[in-house]
Amino acid sequence: MRDDNPAKGVERNPEQPRHRYLTGDELRRLTEALAVHSGQLAANAVRGEVLSSTWDQFDLTEGVWTKPSSHTKQKSEHRVPLSAPARKLLADMRADAEALAIEKGREVSPFVFPARGGVLRPMTEIKKTWAALCKAAKIDGVRVHDLRHSYASMLASADLSLPVIGALLGHTQPGTTARYAHLFDDPLRAATERVGAIVTGKGGGDDDDDKLVSIERGGRR
Repeated sequence: MRDDNPAKGVERNPEQPRHRYLTGDELRRLTEALAVHSGQLAANAVRGEVLSSTWDQFDLTEGVWTKPSSHTKQKSEHRVPLSAPARKLLADMRADAEALAIEKGREVSPFVFPARGGVLRPMTEIKKTWAALCKAAKIDGVRVHDLRHSYASMLASADLSLPVIGALLGHTQPGTTARYAHLFDDPLRAATERVGAIVTGKGGGDDDDDKLVSIERGGRR
């Protein structure tokens, strides 16, 4: 056994961060593919990327999902507010799980996404499901994890700040969320175009302020 590190002094290859996220049209096609996929339990896992989650983590009355520290990269508890559609989906899944348990004469699995034929362990991977969905939706070069990037993109497009996006994604360091800053390009462009339209007098609004700052090339109003 060597008592030194043979990799000491070796330069690491630089990591190239991925910036892939779904466009609006890709998201629409994926949603359609999810709706008709034969394995809806796996499809629901794609909708939430929550394979190891358990029912006791969800408070559907308050609309909160509390991820234990053992399930997060930051090793700290993360409380996530649930949207109304997510709460409805989870409620329906819970009802289906309870009905299946009664039919089979067994306890409801503690896992939201139990493995096939084994209620006491969760699904471990959905690669085949994801590949089939991407094929049906005609989407290339997207990983399941890229759905987080897409989620961040939608939040940015809704004019939410980086701190809010970071809180929803479970980031504890601002620098981790900063890599999503490029997603603000479209909202910022829309904002600057709005200002440009006002300045040139083409804003189309009736606000007196629009008229006050309106400037035409070669003259002033």
